[in-house]
Amino acid sequence: MDKLNSTFARRLLISHLVVTIDRPSVPALMAETGWPRRTIQDVIKAIPGMGVNIYFKQDGCRNNDGYYVIDHWGAIDPGWLNTNIHSVKAALAY
Repeated sequence: MDKLNSTFARRLLISHLVVTIDRPSVPALMAETGWPRRTIQDVIKAIPGMGVNIYFKQDGCRNNDGYYVIDHWGAIDPGWLNTNIHSVKAALAY
């Protein structure tokens, strides 16, 4: 893969993590990536711009108890993403 735009690569990485880690909340994604909370929140907010349907699934009494779910990938092929995640990570020096 040629040089990947880092903004797009961040969106792809977070999308991949949402479907591969257990209970992908903002704190879990922060722990996985080492990125600050605001960066994670901004990336999640931008993911629908790629046509991917991501939403927060409430799972508990408190307002922020829960995790993110992707239920529609739009034009993104999750199989391709899974196969090429190493290139996405390399584009981010992750």
